Amino acid sequence: MVHKPKIKAPNAIDVHVGSRIRLQRGLMGMSQKTLADGLGVTFQQVQKYEKGRNRVGSSRLQAIANILNVPVTYFFEEGPGYSSSPQGPGAFRELTQFLDSNEGLALNHAFMQIQDAKIRRKLIDLARTLAKEPSE
Repeated sequence: MVHKPKIKAPNAIDVHVGSRIRLQRGLMGMSQKTLADGLGVTFQQVQKYEKGRNRVGSSRLQAIANILNVPVTYFFEEGPGYSSSPQGPGAFRELTQFLDSNEGLALNHAFMQIQDAKIRRKLIDLARTLAKEPSE
């Protein structure tokens, strides 16, 4: 009988920190390669951080925070053991899931390029109207 080595599941906090790295990097329109170059690692290493497969050390996390222009605490917000926000525990996760998707990032980037506040409000109204329509 052949014994396969057990693959250890990533720690929930490491996965959360990684998802926050990916979220902020995506919001900034920064590639994994650009972040990796700033850290002096390969983009594959950044992928491992973002998926929680490799734990990010404290000095590396500080460097990531500097490059992404956020405080280190940003990476732990709404993570395991974090007290929930006033909007409710699901509100932030819903926003994070949206912005973590390719569609969410694209929509966010496009929306932020619209300078006219009236047009932005009309787009919000359109999205609300479409959300109420029954799906086919």
